[in-house]
This record gives sequence, structure tokens and C-alpha cells, in this order.
Amino acid sequence: MIRELGVREYEPVWRRMQAFTEDRGRETPDECWLVQHPAVFTLGLNGKAEHLLDPHEIPVIAVDRGGQVTYHGPGQLVMYLLLDLNRLGIGVRELVRKIEAAIIDLLASHGVPAQGREDAPGVYVEDRKIAALGLRIKRGRSYHGLSLNVDMDLEPFQYINPCGYPGMAVTQLKDLGIDVDMTLLQQQLAQHLRRHLGYTKAIDINEPIPA
Repeated sequence: MIRELGVREYEPVWRRMQAFTEDRGRETPDECWLVQHPAVFTLGLNGKAEHLLDPHEIPVIAVDRGGQVTYHGPGQLVMYLLLDLNRLGIGVRELVRKIEAAIIDLLASHGVPAQGREDAPGVYVEDRKIAALGLRIKRGRSYHGLSLNVDMDLEPFQYINPCGYPGMAVTQLKDLGIDVDMTLLQQQLAQHLRRHLGYTKAIDINEPIPA
């Protein structure tokens, strides 16, 4: 099930992910949540304060995903993956590769060659990062997910070492000459991810969660 949340503050959505994962049972359907966040930095469980160079006035939230520091803001496609990995029969490394492959296929469909990196999860166009990944696995169930830069202000990435890598360059679809409606892009990414994860049911994006 895909839920489109619109633009929402980060922390309430994160807390809802935690609650969903805690309460789900063996038969609970998997869900993906699509959302955009107001400007916020999130610092993962292994995050080091030294990678947060100068947040200016942007809020910083310490969260329970893996990884270091990243930035979310309007114009970025965020997809949270609330999946039962035991039921899917995959581990976290395979999940990461499938997410990366879905994003790479999406970009390829728009004429942009991209690739992953063994030393730094995410998706890159040449040496510039366009998508970040960060997951939490609890009792074989995942939450958190991915962010894809679409049409946003990239300046706040200069206030951090993105994902803990000093000087890492970032890019976005707009700067690559791709102008795609966010709703269409969400649908396309969801379909690529559905294929890589082996889901057979068609995906409709029309199921909001309560505010």
C-alpha cells in the first residue's frame, strides 16, 4: 500500500513509523509512505556531530536510522519503506541494493545514467549524490527509507558533510535538465520499486494517513 502524505513535519512522521513497526503483526501489509519535509537535518545512530558543520537555523533531529547526517527539504522525494523483510525473504543488504536499483532504473528512464557505490550507499550521477538511503530494521521489519533530490534548494547540503563524507557533491533532477511532476515521479519510482521487490499487485497512491 502506498500512502501519499503531502508536506509534513519530520518528527511526527518518524514517530508514526515507529508506532506502525511496533504494532504490526505477521499479516500486516507492507506500506510505503511518500512525503516531503520542511527543511530539517537528521542525524543517524552513528552520526558524528563533526559532520554537522553549521546548521544555521535549520532544526537538527537525532533519529534511529543508520548512517550519518543528511538533509531533507521541500522539492525532495522521500519514500519511507515499512516492509516485513522476513516475509519478503531478503536481508538489509539486499534491500539496499534493490532500492538503489529502483532509483537507477527511474533515472535511466529519464535518460540519466547513475550508479551505486560499495563504500557509500545511495545513488550517484558521476561523482554527485542524487539519492540517499537510511534504514532501521527492528525484528525483521524496516522503516525509514530513501530521499531523491528533485527540485530543491541544495545550499543546506553545504552546511554538512553529506552522509559523513567531507566535500561530497550533490545534484538533483532539475540540474540534470529533468522537469517531471512530483506526483508522476512518485508513481514511477513506486512501480520500479514494486518490480524489484517482487510485488505483483498494482500500486495506487491514494491512501493518506491521518494528520
